[in-house]
Amino acid sequence: MVEVKSQALFDRARKVIPGGVNSPVRACAEVGRVPRFIRRAHGDRIVDIDGNEYIDYVCSWGPGILGHAHPKVVAAVKAACEEGLTFGAPTAREVELAELVRELVPSMEVSRMVNSGTEAVMSAVRVARGFTGRDDILKFEGCYHGHSDGLLVKAGSGLLTGSVSTSAGVPADFVKHTIVVPYNDVKFVEEVFAARGHSIAAVVVEPVAANMGVVLPKPGFLRLLREVTRKYGALLIFDEVITGFRLGLGGAQGVGAIPDVPESDRVVPDLTTLGKIVGGGMPAAVYGGREEIMRSVAPDGNVYQAGTLSGNPLATAAGVATLKLLKADPWIYERLGKKTRRLAEAIVAASKGTTRVTTVASLLSVDFLPWEGESADERYARWYGYLIERGIYVAPSRFEAMFVSDAHTDSDISRTCEVMSRFFAKKA
Repeated sequence: MVEVKSQALFDRARKVIPGGVNSPVRACAEVGRVPRFIRRAHGDRIVDIDGNEYIDYVCSWGPGILGHAHPKVVAAVKAACEEGLTFGAPTAREVELAELVRELVPSMEVSRMVNSGTEAVMSAVRVARGFTGRDDILKFEGCYHGHSDGLLVKAGSGLLTGSVSTSAGVPADFVKHTIVVPYNDVKFVEEVFAARGHSIAAVVVEPVAANMGVVLPKPGFLRLLREVTRKYGALLIFDEVITGFRLGLGGAQGVGAIPDVPESDRVVPDLTTLGKIVGGGMPAAVYGGREEIMRSVAPDGNVYQAGTLSGNPLATAAGVATLKLLKADPWIYERLGKKTRRLAEAIVAASKGTTRVTTVASLLSVDFLPWEGESADERYARWYGYLIERGIYVAPSRFEAMFVSDAHTDSDISRTCEVMSRFFAKKA
């Protein structure tokens, strides 16, 4: 495929933008490729500035559950544009979106709109600290909650030692209150709470991890988090920026959303953060939860958070339109799951034990194992190159998920399965 214009634009971009991109993974450094600069998208297809067309399994990293440029979402945004881009004042659509969120995710009794997933989680953590009067936060290795200072951390040298920032520019004092433990490790969680439970304001967790590949919670893991936070008076925050409306209308906390978790073991958090799909493709996110907790947010309470563009007319128009379309289609999640399983089954069959494939709803990740002298990273880079050269667009990082949309046709799923299978037939 031709990449002349993308290469030229990337060269220009690197002179005026760090790394030539506005979010690091887009630079394609992990796969040794030139990033494709996208001109337009429609349905399940994107087209770059060189005219190359791809079947898209990035879907803007999750928001595109209906596909790109869904006509009803676009119409809603166009109508909102005609009325004005931003007011810095309340609108009726903000209320409608909050009511839809509460209906579809009942634990979010009261919510507040912001502009990004990072902002939503950062705000939820502040609320938890303000409500409990405590400072410490517990998070899990491999779960990404945005780039706010207190959450951009990794584990220290020992279970109860201080955490270490994963970025320069973050003061040690900012991360000393963040405890990091392995995902799915019940024993570690219990040990941390036994030692520091009365200083922990909240546990923040992706109920299904999707930033280290897709990783399902082990049976009983989320239940343990619910029980231990209640025991010690801490709050439980579900980061559903990715899983919200992706695993079902109720997100990961909805009935039947996570495989092998019975209704009796379903966990309801105190606070939830939503992003991506809730904005319908526009910059928008939401945090919310139990009313008594959310009433601590200004102006009702003393936890301050504000934003000039929060709840802006374009984001609320796209969000309301998207959620209404999802709500009105009782079969959409069944269709999405069926397509995703077809992809997974094709990869499993063709790779013959040289990959681990994980799916839930319309999320899928392929974990390459080292094979015949190649590392997992090298194999993924080769996979990425093979697919993109044949019109299949996947994430330029082996730790990111593939996303399936309702716009992916059966024929495009079949073509994708064929291309992926040929990759393994050529060389595992």
